[in-house]
Amino acid sequence: MKTNRILDHPVLGKLADQTPVTFTFDNKTFEGFQGDTIASALMANGVRKLRVQESADTPRGIYCNIGHCFECRVIVNEKTGIRACMTLIEDQMVVESGQVLPSPLDPTRVDLEDMPRTYAEYVEKGKAKKEDDSHV
Repeated sequence: MKTNRILDHPVLGKLADQTPVTFTFDNKTFEGFQGDTIASALMANGVRKLRVQESADTPRGIYCNIGHCFECRVIVNEKTGIRACMTLIEDQMVVESGQVLPSPLDPTRVDLEDMPRTYAEYVEKGKAKKEDDSHV
């Protein structure tokens, strides 16, 4: 069996002593080990592409691996925006690659005239919304 893992680590121990965990990624079954993050388990299985970038439609994978960059966002058990580098795998977890989401400022989706242009406008819209919500 070819693996991209360290089999005997001076601090973490021997790989053979680890508890296996089965999960799926894009409908393919993979095996990781208890304590693996989604990112480390996928990398050990040779998976590098985790999602596509929203505006350029280019592949994205692990970048910082410490939770700062959000490049590794995936869908976990139907919940979007999960960082693969910060989330431990669980047995039977269903992981899907991040899908291209529309830009929040896409003029075909939003009437830009209704968007606040300044912070003061944003605050005023928030106050008006709270007042409307309190009358319901």
